[in-house]
Amino acid sequence: MEGMNGISGDEFSLSMYNKKVHFPWGNDIIIYDSTLRDGEQMPGVAFSPEQKLNIAILLDEMGIKEIEAGFPGISEREVKTTKMITEQGLKAKILALSRLKREDIDACIKADVDVILLFIASSPLHLKYKLNLSIEDIEKLIADSIDYVKEHGVIPSFSTEDSTRTPMDILKKFVKLAEKVGAKRVGFTDTLGCATPEAIEYLFSEMYRFTSLPISAHLHNDFGLSLANAIVALKSGARYVCATVHGWGERAGNVPLEQLIMALKYLYGIDLGIDTEKLKELSILVSKCAGVDVPKNQPFVGENAFAHESGIHVAAVLRNPRTYEPIDPSIVGNRRRIVLGKHSGRHAIEKKLGEFGINADEEEINAIVNMVKELGEKKGEVSDDDFIKLVYEVREDYDL
Repeated sequence: MEGMNGISGDEFSLSMYNKKVHFPWGNDIIIYDSTLRDGEQMPGVAFSPEQKLNIAILLDEMGIKEIEAGFPGISEREVKTTKMITEQGLKAKILALSRLKREDIDACIKADVDVILLFIASSPLHLKYKLNLSIEDIEKLIADSIDYVKEHGVIPSFSTEDSTRTPMDILKKFVKLAEKVGAKRVGFTDTLGCATPEAIEYLFSEMYRFTSLPISAHLHNDFGLSLANAIVALKSGARYVCATVHGWGERAGNVPLEQLIMALKYLYGIDLGIDTEKLKELSILVSKCAGVDVPKNQPFVGENAFAHESGIHVAAVLRNPRTYEPIDPSIVGNRRRIVLGKHSGRHAIEKKLGEFGINADEEEINAIVNMVKELGEKKGEVSDDDFIKLVYEVREDYDL
């Protein structure tokens, strides 16, 4: 097996053009999972307390170091659910979201969380149309809220909402104040997922030079750039980055947890010590709890992530899986599937016959190939039951 960039071996094979990239925090990057908070804010999703606990336990078993368990300020039930997770004695730190309001902070304190993620909108658009507050008003709220959290022995983190649509001088004013009054980290949010990777690089590089506090990134996926922006934010000085299972969450969602873990580990050589073999298990659990199917083409954990139908692809994969699979599916707890359909060729048919212990001569195989293609054009995927029926038709005298 060769070195990290241009890797080739039995388990994975990646681009020879990948280059070493400097991450200021190296392997000390921390992903904080927000499936239980932002993920649950996906319209139509509501986890039960037991479901939240089960998801948190599996995240902890995998090695996720921080879990954003909820938004206790929304209800007493949310307080109890969050506290149930904090009482579990997990290795992961438990985080909770809070507005700059005493009642929100009190709810987080009651839930006994390790870190309170204080946030307030900072963009002129939000200040005018949502908060109706001045810069001075927000400065007072920042100072009072951080002081209040500290008084209760909880770690305060401060983030601006809609950071990527906020002038830099305002961001710096708020960050300087947060640092002065005792915040332990600061965060920036691409709330509408509308920043380019270049914009993210500028924002996080500027803030990395400006503050001595560790920086977190919360990035949305409205333009499909959340994963790329997460990598750029980490390269530009962020230490913490928010992600959710499947990238689920508000609107178009967030940074997909499984993709971020795998990209960091296999494309950039940043191993966070997370058990990737549990990613498929986690995907199934969250999907079942949310009542939402995972897209078949979801990278790494989708049903089709390691599925092959095209005859040319199947023939190559059967000789060497790395021809059309960058990693072995077992690395993420998934499996390879050879799918029969209109694009299937002889190699796939022979493999399927072998799985059922069926011997067939040249003429029979050719006939089965043609029938599979025809049925595939009509219904898409040809199931195992369909396949057996076709074999029966070709070999009516075959004793199965």
